[in-house]
Amino acid sequence: MTAHIPSGYPDAQPFATASYPGLTGRVVLNTGAGSGIGRAMAHAFARHGARLMLLDIDTAALEQTRAELLQAYPNLEVDTVQASIADDEAVERACAATEARFGRIDILLNNAGISMNKPSLELTPAEWRRAIDIDLSGVFYCAQAAGRRMQRQGGGVILSTASIWGLSSSANRLAYCAAKAGVVSLTKSLAAEWAQHRIRVNAICPGYTHTALMDDLMARGVIDGAELCGKTPMNRLGRPEEMAEAALYLASDAAAFITGHALVSDGGWLANGY
Repeated sequence: MTAHIPSGYPDAQPFATASYPGLTGRVVLNTGAGSGIGRAMAHAFARHGARLMLLDIDTAALEQTRAELLQAYPNLEVDTVQASIADDEAVERACAATEARFGRIDILLNNAGISMNKPSLELTPAEWRRAIDIDLSGVFYCAQAAGRRMQRQGGGVILSTASIWGLSSSANRLAYCAAKAGVVSLTKSLAAEWAQHRIRVNAICPGYTHTALMDDLMARGVIDGAELCGKTPMNRLGRPEEMAEAALYLASDAAAFITGHALVSDGGWLANGY
């Protein structure tokens, strides 16, 4: 990462965390927990004493996250379930497994997703469907299955990971932008519909964040890390831990009156006109 971050910016300083009320003992279903922002969220909620069901399509990555958590928090209640969120029946089984293991679902971290960078005229129908199936339909399947249980139990929190590209647009990212814009709209619609059931529904919209996926894209020349930093007023990439901190706040009792909101965490990218 250091090769892509201006050395004058204090990116390497220790990350400061806060404490948020009402998370201890809460049951969290965390999708996309095997890597990146999803893994950072798992660590953040574990630190606050939540009980975790980790979901990912990659079993090995799931087990790595679980092992990291148990090493850091030996008494943590954590389990895993392998599933593709693009499969509505698999999502239903995962929610049922969470309920069977922990008795309820208090918080859904709707984080799993993919990235797709390709010129629109080269985008195949199969690629379009895959992007929409995972980045939009999968988010809906998880929200619907968890929301049904939250209604029965008298409330809950749903937090989906959208993107700055759900609020803006970019060349060569048609499917991704369309799906993430759909996530923002879905968030607002569900918030309005489910507030009567004491279910809060919000989203976070990360900017460019330093993850293994970003490393791969930079290594393959798909994106230019230095250029991205130059376009960001804070002159660096975001950290997964910073996105997780936003998730903690929105899922906690500190945000009890916030619903239907898409919180941007992008270092000023959108404010800079991009």
